[in-house]
Amino acid sequence: MWKTKTFQQLTTTDLFNIYYLRGRVFVTEQHRPLNDVDYHDRQAVHIMNMIDDQLVCYARVFATEGHVTFGRVVIAPEYRGTGLGNDLLDQIMATIKQYFPGNKIEIEAQAQVEGYYQKAGFTTVGKPFVHAFTPHVKMVHDAL
Repeated sequence: MWKTKTFQQLTTTDLFNIYYLRGRVFVTEQHRPLNDVDYHDRQAVHIMNMIDDQLVCYARVFATEGHVTFGRVVIAPEYRGTGLGNDLLDQIMATIKQYFPGNKIEIEAQAQVEGYYQKAGFTTVGKPFVHAFTPHVKMVHDAL
């Protein structure tokens, strides 16, 4: 079941599930030694999908420096390839339209998913760069 919550609406169980999934994928699976928890979590709108009381996909959306962005896009390994990625992106774009209408969208996407975001209407800007030991690209999308 899809849920969209501000930081203030998150329960301690929600926070645990979010940090557990992000740590499981970004730190353990992708071997990215980073402090995943940051102050953006406090200002973000959090998008979650629960199946059988397990958080299976997540993203956060927030406004920053004249645009809106999203990140920490993650799907539990056992749910990849099921179409949840497309559903999650639909949820992200609907959340942006609801909470941040009229704002240009800028993201820093992992280079491996650049083509996926291009199919969704994003345009790559500039050259690839490394963030948290992973190649990324800056991408933009018109305001919704």
